[in-house]
Amino acid sequence: MFENLRTLGRVIRTITTKDPVTRVRRFYEIQSPDVEFAARTGRYMNVGYWEEGVTSLDVAGEALATKLADAAGFKPDDTVLDVGFGYGDQDFAWLRDRRVAKVHGINVTPRHVAHARERAAREGLTGQAEFQLGTATELPFPDNTFDRVVALESAFHFHPRSAFFAEAFRVLKPGGTLATADIIPLSNETPRMSISSGPLSFVKFSIPDENWHDRTVYAEQLTSAGFVNAEVQSIADRTWEGWRRFQAARPSDPAFQAAADRSAVKGMANHWRDENLIKKEIALLDYVIAVARKP
Repeated sequence: MFENLRTLGRVIRTITTKDPVTRVRRFYEIQSPDVEFAARTGRYMNVGYWEEGVTSLDVAGEALATKLADAAGFKPDDTVLDVGFGYGDQDFAWLRDRRVAKVHGINVTPRHVAHARERAAREGLTGQAEFQLGTATELPFPDNTFDRVVALESAFHFHPRSAFFAEAFRVLKPGGTLATADIIPLSNETPRMSISSGPLSFVKFSIPDENWHDRTVYAEQLTSAGFVNAEVQSIADRTWEGWRRFQAARPSDPAFQAAADRSAVKGMANHWRDENLIKKEIALLDYVIAVARKP
């Protein structure tokens, strides 16, 4: 009960925060990690890429990170900038599986940065993985620094995303690639504030109006930033429904029940109870992989 009240207090504080960077940081401080990652093996926070038969968000989360790496064209010896890296699970996976030379991570949430730094130190990777506080619209790096810039389900927060595109263009080397996994509406005609279900409340409260546009406008903004060969591909059919099924089933999962406080289990069950409304609102959303190259 007390954890649910504390969570409600953090929600109210977040949605009443005017500064966009502070609001995003507070958004990611709403839920306790003890609840968010209870009975899980990793700390991916994305909605996941759900292949047939996948039932684990940890598996689906890493699959989405792999999908983004494929789109970006990661190669051994690449220097990568990951903007809005969450807890950094994908960065360690890319170092392990793609053999990139180095990953730099930028994030606005202090506990995310602290966790990723601690993991890098624990795994002896401080020379290959550097994580720091910073904002996507003012990247603290010189021009022409990176081979790849990526944003795994974070760019929808950036205020505005078009400014991030300009910054990504600046810090990429000529011939470098920007790739994002991102949340947008299927149609520009969908009112963002009409989203009313609890699980999708982040759409209403943490996506700026400037970022609420469809695939066509997304590609146009990439081109306006100077990029060429911009492609924005929908993967919505492999994202939203798998995520919904996983989250809705968690309160009845014995492992989750054993790992989380009883009030948290009850609160999550209540949060996800309106299946029809959530499905209706998911149908209004797109999920895209966007790729563009700096000439």
